Amino acid sequence: MNTLPQPLRIFPKKIEAACYNRARLALLRLGDPLRVTLQKHRGLDVILSNVNWLCVDSLAEDQVILAWCDFKIHARSNLHRPVAANLWLFHSCSGLIMGSALEDLHQSLDEIVIDKSKV
Repeated sequence: MNTLPQPLRIFPKKIEAACYNRARLALLRLGDPLRVTLQKHRGLDVILSNVNWLCVDSLAEDQVILAWCDFKIHARSNLHRPVAANLWLFHSCSGLIMGSALEDLHQSLDEIVIDKSKV
């Protein structure tokens, strides 16, 4: 998905370092892009890439719900500090899940990376 529709709102956000680092590790180990199914949000998947993370509705032909974009990682020297990014909202109700979707992504990534490391 190269072009994104015009977002309804854009918010500056911080992503916890553990979540960002886990996503980067998963991308390095498993390939780019990587599709992750959210366990606590029925029908939602996150498509991770090096450029952005797209939260899509898999039941509606991968309609983009929200996206984390514009990661501020240039000259990042502290792996323990949160990463600044912009959160783009594409759906009128996406603000209701923006926090819980990121937490769910973090938990799903933990399971994926742990499972793959056992192989």
